[in-house]
Amino acid sequence: MGITERIKEIEAEMARTQKNKATNYHLGTLKAKIAKLRNDLLVEQGGGGGGGGEGFDVARLGDARIALIGFPSVGKSSLLGQLTGTKSEAAAYEFTTLTCIPGTMKYKGSKVQVLDLPGIIEGAAQGKGRGREVIAVARNADAILIVLDAGKEGLNRHREILETELETVGIRLNQRPPNVTLTKKTTGGIKFASTIPLTKLGPDPVKVATQVLREYKVSNADILAREDITVDQLVDVIQGNRQYKPCLYLYNKIDTVTIEEIDQLARQPHSIVGSVAKGFNIGEADEDDPLKAKMWEYLGLTRIYTKRRGVQPDLEEPVVLSQIRKGTAVKSLCANVSSTMLRDFNFALVWGTSAKHSPQRCGLGHQLDDEDVVQIVTKTNNQQRQDKNYQKTVQGFSDKYHKKKLEAKKHKQTKLRG
Repeated sequence: MGITERIKEIEAEMARTQKNKATNYHLGTLKAKIAKLRNDLLVEQGGGGGGGGEGFDVARLGDARIALIGFPSVGKSSLLGQLTGTKSEAAAYEFTTLTCIPGTMKYKGSKVQVLDLPGIIEGAAQGKGRGREVIAVARNADAILIVLDAGKEGLNRHREILETELETVGIRLNQRPPNVTLTKKTTGGIKFASTIPLTKLGPDPVKVATQVLREYKVSNADILAREDITVDQLVDVIQGNRQYKPCLYLYNKIDTVTIEEIDQLARQPHSIVGSVAKGFNIGEADEDDPLKAKMWEYLGLTRIYTKRRGVQPDLEEPVVLSQIRKGTAVKSLCANVSSTMLRDFNFALVWGTSAKHSPQRCGLGHQLDDEDVVQIVTKTNNQQRQDKNYQKTVQGFSDKYHKKKLEAKKHKQTKLRG
């Protein structure tokens, strides 16, 4: 019996099993088995343990990256053109886009890379269509924008299908990693502890956790759960290769449905309704609109204005920090501007909503808010000399200078000989 047949057999058994306290242990074991089999299937088909395989070759540009995912002919190419001004082939037939088309959305001083991906179909996680390449790009994006056809959603359940496909390859949408610590050991058996009561692992959480670990051939480990987790979350922790992505759902073509249906779709979690053709909630590339504002929110971007001593702050070109990539602390700002600034950092003066008073003297760990003004004050020469790594730093500069001087001398000699 192949892996696919075994997965279907376990799914059928799970469907037959009643869900109650008495069957929690059995269902937990089945969920662990099916998750392991799906991972094995991806490895067997060349997708790797995390799923996805090789994606499209697209250079990473801008302050953030968002991937457009959806079924064929839902308006992704038209949306890309509306957001970025990039021309992507759009037509009334399906599978118009056959590769990844990148574009840059300029919004609030930031540059967001938007990727128009080929439409995927049910079974994409198993390699149907170009599903593997699309999902690989989704794993590397900062956020995902799932585009749905409002006129077809009621009958086809496209949202549910896409969520299942992404979940199968280890992408978790609008979730955060479970607050669970797993430490594998060589001896000592399995020790399970929690700081709060666990209600989702059945009457005997230790037994369920032990059985799930044994399915993955883990016999010695310490587990500490700091939140009420499910069996699926425990499996995610054991696998250790899950990707947690913010996801926004856009119901396009709302001009083809009734106002009652629009109201129902707009009330769905993490959703926004609009129409590219009619311009509802979606403006031109240089316009502010509700969709761009939502994308900015889900990408977790923050604008920081820098200031020199005795000079007015530069309000024209902000430094854009990403909560998803490197965070929005003062340390991230210094690293974004210059590694030398981070090395010589003394303190920061912050004006804005994150400061208790203006200006507030802050350290590297201070979390910045949108449109804060920051002045970085570096160490004086005397403070730098007192640093324990000062001699090493000076020696590094000296070596670099002499190396560059030697290379220039060799280049000059080679030129004279030639």
